Amino acid sequence: MTPTTTPGRMQRRARIFKLVNRPMRWVLVLPVPTPLSRRLMVVTHVGRRSGRTYRQPVSYVRNGETLLTPGGGRWTRNLHDGEPVQLRLAGRRVTAIPEPVRDLDEAERLLGTMLAANPRLARFIPFVGRDGTVDRDRLATALGYGFCVVRWHLHHRATRGTPAEVARGPA
Repeated sequence: MTPTTTPGRMQRRARIFKLVNRPMRWVLVLPVPTPLSRRLMVVTHVGRRSGRTYRQPVSYVRNGETLLTPGGGRWTRNLHDGEPVQLRLAGRRVTAIPEPVRDLDEAERLLGTMLAANPRLARFIPFVGRDGTVDRDRLATALGYGFCVVRWHLHHRATRGTPAEVARGPA
């Protein structure tokens, strides 16, 4: 383990995210684009056991007609391939179909795409070095423990704006 990924540091980081996510949710669900919504969105999902509705702020990167999200944490267990999920994306409510990617080669390729578009992601993904390189062995271990890259396929109906407008983001 590197000094940035020790268990104690990861636990502290999780507690900080839990505190920060509350106001983040509030800002990201506003019906207008905000500076934060350029790289963050809110995923609304239902707990697989509790049946409770959750709103999870997550980072994303646009990749053609899809969005990519690093899927660390338990929230990805509530996603079912092919089942539509509500997103709050740049002030708009959209429906997307999640595709959890757990294949090592494809996950590594998609992480490379994400890091090229947003190098700051390296600070939040424990198996990515400061230089943006992915530690393949640690990625394989993370995939074994439930990590995935979520590829979001935007549904063709958006509450505000056409799918192309939503995929492009705010003007």
